[in-house]
Order: sequence, then C-alpha cells, then structure tokens
Amino acid sequence: MIRPEIKALLLRWREALIGLGVAALGLYWGLAAFGILRWLGWALVVAGMALVITGVQRGRFRRAGDGPGIVTVRERRVAYMGPEAGGLMDMDTLARLELHPGGPDWVLVGADGSRLTIPADARGADALFDVFAALPGVGLDHLLQALDRPGPEARTLWTRAAPGARRLR
Repeated sequence: MIRPEIKALLLRWREALIGLGVAALGLYWGLAAFGILRWLGWALVVAGMALVITGVQRGRFRRAGDGPGIVTVRERRVAYMGPEAGGLMDMDTLARLELHPGGPDWVLVGADGSRLTIPADARGADALFDVFAALPGVGLDHLLQALDRPGPEARTLWTRAAPGARRLR
C-alpha cells in the first residue's frame, strides 16, 4: 500500500519522526492542559527533542541496507558475513577505524593488524552506530560528515590512544 521508496525513507528516519510526534504531543499538553499534565507535556517536549537529535544522527548513519553481506553485533563483537569475505572483530581489540571511499566501506583494524572491511550499506550495518558511539573520544559529527562526503582517499576517523597518553582535541 505504501510505495517502497517512501517506506524506506520513513524507516530511515523513524526515530526522528517518533521524536517529532512525542514533542508535538508534549507541546499540545504543555500549552492546552492544566496542572501536572502541563508539566508532563513540557517534559515530553524535551524528551521528544532529544529523540529527534538522536534520530537525525542515526538517520544520517543508516544506509539502504541492500549492500553485500550481513552485519551482526553481539556483546561488543562485530561479525560480518559477506559473499567473498567476512570476519569478526572485538571492539576491545580495535586499534583504528577507517572509512574507505567507493562503497563507502568501514575498515576496522585490530591491535594485531587484522582488518575487517564492512560495506556501509550492508544489511545490519546500522548497528555499528552504537558500537562507534561507544568508542572513547570518537566525534560522531566528524564520523557522520565523513560518511556523507567520503572523499577520494581513505580516512582514519578514530585511533585508540596508547595507555597513559592524553588524547588531543
């Protein structure tokens, strides 16, 4: 009943749209209600706007999901199963995160030099957002800008600081 491209657009931005709905309901209650419902309405506006901000970030990160392979994340372990290659990477052993143009492709480099290349549009790759957000010192805005405009050459987006070293900002 809904055209596939419209459905894909709604699914990509679902968190932001839900946040707008929550904020709209809260605004209505905040302006039209009395007593405790009015205060609850203003709290819903704040919660809805926080969901909108997070939803926009997730929507920018999420791709079509029609690329090669499947990504799964379980207990800080990323698994990629592709048609030609695949592998596992524990986030505790991740040393560097790169973005390669063309796909774009995420390249996770382990402390031992092992590499796991994951297409950004693989099915389930949107789960990588939470994994990357949990990396210490990662700038999500920088990561999203790099994904929007990959550029002609590979870019290192995050490296693990050596123990005892201070990260420059």
